[in-house]
Amino acid sequence: MRVSGIVFAGQGLVLAALAVMGACSRMGSGIPLLPPPTPPLSRPVIGYGVISAAFIHLMAEPGGDGASTGYLRKSSIVEVLERRAVPRNGGWETWVLVRGTHRGWLREREIRVFDNEAQARTATGTQSHE
Repeated sequence: MRVSGIVFAGQGLVLAALAVMGACSRMGSGIPLLPPPTPPLSRPVIGYGVISAAFIHLMAEPGGDGASTGYLRKSSIVEVLERRAVPRNGGWETWVLVRGTHRGWLREREIRVFDNEAQARTATGTQSHE
């Protein structure tokens, strides 16, 4: 009797596995599997930055070899759209693409980057008292 009980239990597991596999194949045919939105993937910006240099030219291309697209002053708040590492003097230098009153590239060391606009605005208030 034990042998028949084991066989019966084994058949139940096989049937359960087939049912799950059948359900999975039906889901794949009509419903696309999409990951849930996450901040790094769904946000239009990387973060918000506060210009730390007194006066900075934005460049058309990262690396400083392009034309100037405009300028920003200290404490200006901008959206940070992209980061890019550029080879420089045998090493790497990080540049960020920003959008504010002008759009262009600047060295990351010339900007303080925050997760959200509220943090950037708080930082500008703090900087004005220094």
